[in-house]
Amino acid sequence: MDFGRVITAMVTPFDGDLNVDYAAFENLVDHLIKNGSDALVVTGTTGESPTLSDEEKLTLYKLAKEVAGGRAKIIAGTGSYNTRHSIELSLKAQEIGVDGLLLVSPYYNKPTQEGLYQHFKMIAEAVDIPVMLYNVPGRTAVTIEPETLMKLSKVKNIVAVKDAGGNLDKTSKTRLLAPDLTVYSGDDSLTLPMLALGAKGIVSVASHIVGREIKEMIESFEKGDVNRAREIHLKLFDLFKVLFIVTNPIPVKEAMNMIGVKVGGLRPPLTPADEKTKEAIKETLQALGLV
Repeated sequence: MDFGRVITAMVTPFDGDLNVDYAAFENLVDHLIKNGSDALVVTGTTGESPTLSDEEKLTLYKLAKEVAGGRAKIIAGTGSYNTRHSIELSLKAQEIGVDGLLLVSPYYNKPTQEGLYQHFKMIAEAVDIPVMLYNVPGRTAVTIEPETLMKLSKVKNIVAVKDAGGNLDKTSKTRLLAPDLTVYSGDDSLTLPMLALGAKGIVSVASHIVGREIKEMIESFEKGDVNRAREIHLKLFDLFKVLFIVTNPIPVKEAMNMIGVKVGGLRPPLTPADEKTKEAIKETLQALGLV
């Protein structure tokens, strides 16, 4: 399964009452595909997955498939800290027809490496569609170590990892131990250096706003035009950083609303950006001529 180069970890739009705004979601799917996204992660961390019901998630997968109409792959974020529940949701997502799954490391319960291995293996073996693992120790308190990724890469439908570990040495070790596992950067600001280590692309937050530019950066690197790739990276660097100035997806939702793509607010326990954060986001968007 080729998920492409630019995968957007989608926000979930809400209306004024913080119900899922399905019409805004449909518009966002179309907007992202037209602006460089090869695939979309629906109900990942950026989509506020912990505060969505299973019913909402399944409706979003259906809509995403319908609106995409084959123009982009749809990846369902079905992982959680509950293996049995993750399997149930993954099977329902597969039934709907999603193209793949994104499985985050179990958060809060801090499994051992063996626990991580068994968790991911059990979910992957319960389905027939491709699986991307999601290593994000800053949110989960556990790291999927390169040796564990090597073992997991031998499970036939575990095909990729979203590497948001922020440790290029561990990325290198993963490439060494699990050469068949496709690596995607999980941090916009590390995409360019990770391409040098053989990453395929990025599971991106910034692609909500600058998807085409990110795609051009990756394609320039692949063509050997490293200077152009670096030029784009440096141009976008401040945006990459400001989108994580406070907890994701607070800044990207603020930025989307500012550029006129309405995605609404956030469900508690997340809260809207304060004035200082809004100002920093606005200045960065203005510097890029986006507002």
